[in-house]
Amino acid sequence: MPARPLKAALIVAAAASIALAAAQPAESVDGPAPDHRDRRAMRDMAAALRVTAKYVDEATAIRDGYERRDECLNDPKGSGAMGYHYVKWSNWGSTDPARPTTLVYGPEKGPRGGRKLYAVEWMVSDRDQDLTTKDDRPKMFGLDFDGPMPGHWAGMPKHYDLHMWAYKKNPAGPFHNWNPDVTCPTSSHTHP
Repeated sequence: MPARPLKAALIVAAAASIALAAAQPAESVDGPAPDHRDRRAMRDMAAALRVTAKYVDEATAIRDGYERRDECLNDPKGSGAMGYHYVKWSNWGSTDPARPTTLVYGPEKGPRGGRKLYAVEWMVSDRDQDLTTKDDRPKMFGLDFDGPMPGHWAGMPKHYDLHMWAYKKNPAGPFHNWNPDVTCPTSSHTHP
């Protein structure tokens, strides 16, 4: 399939999966999801999809400043994995749907051979770097960010994050951190 029709098909598929997830009640069996009646949340999710669709091509993400990390993150409790994070440090702290901090790729092959895009993620530093306080928890899409939590790798601050599994179904819910259908290679990093 030529690149343009493939990209269009991927965008439509991703939009449909998010729309279906968003049509659920705010708390469902599949975890939290935005209220489909919240117009701003729906517009923001559409903006995130529109901006990130081009990153189904891993090379485009790298060209646009997303730094590839080669640790695939596993949940230490065994409830799945996230995958490989590609971080754009200039977007750190963003709660703008069009400026995700991280793109999360999985170990399976993408449409042009590289890793396959699974999710997008926004990360915001915990203001006081104290894991016991939550008075600065951000929100997006009408949902609270997860955290605060320790950094995923050395040098990363304690932070809040919000995942949007826009490009791979997550049985735990479209905004859950860990995806039980993602498996990292055995030599992968376990999140602290």
